[in-house]
Amino acid sequence: MAEEHRCQAPEGHRLCANNCGFFGSPATMNLCSKCYRDFCLKEQQEASIKSTVEASLSASAAASSSASSSSSSPVVIDFRSLPPPPLLTLPEVAEAEDVPTPPEVAVPAVSQPNRCNVCRKRVGLTGFKCKCGTTFCGVHRYPEKHACSFDFKTVGKEEIARSNPVIKAEKLEKI
Repeated sequence: MAEEHRCQAPEGHRLCANNCGFFGSPATMNLCSKCYRDFCLKEQQEASIKSTVEASLSASAAASSSASSSSSSPVVIDFRSLPPPPLLTLPEVAEAEDVPTPPEVAVPAVSQPNRCNVCRKRVGLTGFKCKCGTTFCGVHRYPEKHACSFDFKTVGKEEIARSNPVIKAEKLEKI
């Protein structure tokens, strides 16, 4: 009976909602302490920016309304009813037909070099670097264990073709 309790994970420990690998708690919205601190700072910055914008708009609205007519009521602007500002886009550049484009290279997933890319286990110096460019623990180091995107078959065929060139003799005329 005591063994059953040791195997069960405590209910309060859950991984961080941002998947950073640390544990979060329900008190911090299932975020770890670092992610929760960043989240609070971001909210404070947004609140300060909003209050600054409201103050500047109310000051400019008061100045324009006093300049146009002193007896009219101040204009109240509801920021929630305004549409969001348009997103900035970069201008498209026309590509020249003569310029060759480099072949597409698969970008490996961004991960910390000291953690397994599958189970997020800390591997330290014993991590295995796969040919697909990511680091794995001892369990997930094999290509079939982590669904490796590297094409071993094509690379093997190219190596064999390079090391064994085809040699053909010149044809001889029969007498």
